[in-house]
Amino acid sequence: QVQLVESGGGLVQAGGSLRLSCAASGGTFSSYAMAWFRQAPGKEREFVARVSANGASTSYTTSVKGRFTISRDNAKNTVYLQMSSLKPEDTAVYYCAAAARYYSRDTGAYDYWGQGTQVSVSS
Repeated sequence: QVQLVESGGGLVQAGGSLRLSCAASGGTFSSYAMAWFRQAPGKEREFVARVSANGASTSYTTSVKGRFTISRDNAKNTVYLQMSSLKPEDTAVYYCAAAARYYSRDTGAYDYWGQGTQVSVSS
């Protein structure tokens, strides 16, 4: 069983930056693909970014390309999401997730989820 704990959320003005962290425990972190998803009020959870198990491959949803960077440190069992040039439409609860078998943008591919961290961007 893998436990994921996100941190780093908060309130920031438009144009600002935040770095989210997700610490994993209870499993072999380096064998899991990791991803960040987000869910805004009244909307479905959506894919934001993913990174392969060895960190060699990443991908992003179109709306965050060039602004967000996902990375991982397998020695620290942690995945990060560096967010820059934040916009009010980035406001959401951000979740990290781990997938044992797939490298996917689909929520259904992920086996473990964190509790989420709130990111609020004011205009």
